[in-house]
Amino acid sequence: MRIINEIKKSFLVALWFMFLTFPIMVIKVNPLEKLIVWRWHNLAMVGIASFFISFLLRCAGRWRKSAARRPPALTMKGLSNNPRAYYSALAVIALFSLVFPFIFSAYETSIMTTALMYVILGLGLNIVVGLAGLLDLGYVAFYAVGAYSYALLNYHFGLGFWVSLPIGAMLAAAFGILLGFPVLRLRGDYLAIVTLGFGEIIRLILENWNDFSFGPSGIANIPRPSLFGINLSLAASTIYVYFIALLLVIFTIFVVNRLQDSRIGRAWIALREDEIACQAMGIDKTRIKLAAFAMGATWAGMVGVLFAAKTTFINPASFTFMESAIILSIVVLGGMGSIIGVVIAALLFVLLPEYLRAFADYRMLLFGAVMVLMMIVRPQGIIGKVRRTYVRGQVTGDKRQKNGIITNLL
Repeated sequence: MRIINEIKKSFLVALWFMFLTFPIMVIKVNPLEKLIVWRWHNLAMVGIASFFISFLLRCAGRWRKSAARRPPALTMKGLSNNPRAYYSALAVIALFSLVFPFIFSAYETSIMTTALMYVILGLGLNIVVGLAGLLDLGYVAFYAVGAYSYALLNYHFGLGFWVSLPIGAMLAAAFGILLGFPVLRLRGDYLAIVTLGFGEIIRLILENWNDFSFGPSGIANIPRPSLFGINLSLAASTIYVYFIALLLVIFTIFVVNRLQDSRIGRAWIALREDEIACQAMGIDKTRIKLAAFAMGATWAGMVGVLFAAKTTFINPASFTFMESAIILSIVVLGGMGSIIGVVIAALLFVLLPEYLRAFADYRMLLFGAVMVLMMIVRPQGIIGKVRRTYVRGQVTGDKRQKNGIITNLL
């Protein structure tokens, strides 16, 4: 009975779309011969397509509602009860990551390195947006600070990659604190507008201050990372940069995971849920916000240094608003506050357009359609909202049994 109702509603939607598109899709006027061509096949195609799309969307909505009533199937408790499967999966992923550059081409290794860089950027922005709830649309500015830090330090002072990596991270963190002070009292759309303006200010400074950043011409011949002073070939350097990115991803996941379960991580989550209640509980809102901006910017600065070393050339065109939009889309698609979700979303965002190159001009259209369907079917993201339940330890005799954190991935 429900299916019949859905078919009826989809049929009405199809009729409505056929009525709306009738003048455009059916009637074609030829002014030279003074003829009117009636393209009824276009009307039939519009009706069939709108019917099936409406029916599929309605079925997906019903499936989502029924799935919300069911208990979550993926839980950390279930994984902890089966450690063999958990560690086996980690071993397979680690082995594949280690042998990847040796079984695939240099081009595919370079693409995977870019994907790993976006994983770090997504996890860094996840601190600001996913945990602290601060909508930052100018995140690419810290990315640019890290890249130009390495390029300028190497150009003027001859500093190498490993020396510039922590310096770029610290400079980006300083700019994060600099951005945090003016926006302490802002939230929502106003915060987004100010951060967007900050990102554009950084880009315009880099583009117009020729004596400092060499303007639109950019900086070329940036040296790649060296291995104990040995200059590597292009193929070996590609593999070396891949492993550097892989190590930075592991380090980022470890640190962000520890931050989530720490005191400052719980303060960020409280700030995201209710800022007034968070402040009423005695949490220093100023310090927490500045810490979120500084920590998020740190990872962007590190990736900026790695980006400059990987491409050996940078200019302001590499740090536009679209980069911030892509990184924010990774966080939203993966799930706000979810580490695994952000990792999966970053890999999809970078790898999926590459594997759709066979569709030539239609690949971005297909990529956008996949993203739209994903947001319709699962708007909470790939993993979804993370809920933590803290259970008090139980004392039995002389032994204390502690139940850890049960995390449900909804």
